[in-house]
Amino acid sequence: MSALSNINTRTKITASIAIFSALYGVIRLIPLGPMIGLSASFSVSDSLAPLYGIILGPFTGGISIIIGTFIAMALGKAPAFLGLDFLPALVNAIALGFLVKHKWKAVLVLNLALIIIFLLSPYSLLLTEISIDSGTFVFPFIWLHLVALIVLISPLRSKALSWIETLKTAYLPWALGVLAFIGTMLQHITGNLVFELTLGAPIGGLTAEGFQGIWTIAFFAYPLERLVIVIITVLIGLPLVRILKKSLFIDGKANIAE
Repeated sequence: MSALSNINTRTKITASIAIFSALYGVIRLIPLGPMIGLSASFSVSDSLAPLYGIILGPFTGGISIIIGTFIAMALGKAPAFLGLDFLPALVNAIALGFLVKHKWKAVLVLNLALIIIFLLSPYSLLLTEISIDSGTFVFPFIWLHLVALIVLISPLRSKALSWIETLKTAYLPWALGVLAFIGTMLQHITGNLVFELTLGAPIGGLTAEGFQGIWTIAFFAYPLERLVIVIITVLIGLPLVRILKKSLFIDGKANIAE
């Protein structure tokens, strides 16, 4: 009986990867908005990444994103980061997969590591000056990432997880929004690092001064960009989580596929 159960589990995981990889690959072809500093665009699939972590778990969700990214490339979407395009969404899915397993400390370590690496990078913009009538104010470039970090370590994280697990209709949109916010900010800072790695010298030749100009523009754009992604995630996620809660892909107690 145990052997049969293992076979059924492996079959479910394999089927999940096949289905959700194909879905991700197709959705990745739909542009969402331009990337600053690149002749490439964000994709609607960026809104699927947190849902893959929540619904499928870190392993199945992560593998589906990797395969789906290369499916999109095979279908004609040009790689923007030398084939490493899957990394930002992969980090998002893995992080939320661990969150729904209540392994938030691992996500905290990952978050802190990415922030520290970004701050230490010679290509990163640390502070941005904003001129207002009453004077000039200085803001950290990663201010919204710090907000997401605070949410991660706050009671709001555990509240969101409990709302996801119980599927309380009134709170489910807020739960998805909170988790998607944490995930999308992890995805964003990972994307920034991949951008610096592949476009900076010696690989891409972009200098620190060139990055400063790009990050200055991005400072004003990325909060709106992340807000749009979170909203789309919530709109897509509401019916998906309800439907898949009782399907083959979600465990009723843990809300994961593994």
